[in-house]
Amino acid sequence: MGYQYQNSRKKGILCMFGTVSVLLLLLLDQITKYSAQGFLAGKKSVSVLPGIFELFYLENRGAAFGMFANRQAFFILVAVVMTAAAVYVYLRLPQEKHYDLLRFVCVLIAAGALGNMLDRIIHGYVIDFLYVSLIDFPVFNVADCYVCIGAVLGVLAIFTLYKEDDFTFLNPFKQNRSSD
Repeated sequence: MGYQYQNSRKKGILCMFGTVSVLLLLLLDQITKYSAQGFLAGKKSVSVLPGIFELFYLENRGAAFGMFANRQAFFILVAVVMTAAAVYVYLRLPQEKHYDLLRFVCVLIAAGALGNMLDRIIHGYVIDFLYVSLIDFPVFNVADCYVCIGAVLGVLAIFTLYKEDDFTFLNPFKQNRSSD
């Protein structure tokens, strides 16, 4: 009984930590977008590193480079699916320290998806304001950074730190059979 209590308590703490982390990252994303809207909307870009990086306000109704413009319902659905997948994996992750990086990846992806989804619901577009002029990269925002960093870390971790056996937690049938 004591082990189950400790296990349940640890899972509760991890869930609380994940929720608070997502909310804090979401808050940071929204503060940066609100600031960009207040300080940059209707103005010229602000050069931070001349010829390399600028702050440039953009109301993005699509994806990168404005692709799939005005398909807000589609993007909201994608965000819901991404968030649901991140939450599902987060909740299924074993509580071992070995999985902390994947927990972090799930938090980043959920926060990024929710940040842009919130923009689409509130404004009908996503507020983008970060522009790497050196390579003419699409204008992006903090939520985009969360998703991209989370995805890259996740792929790197899956191919370097984890083995196939580390993912049995995602297959309940396989997990139950192996404990017989």
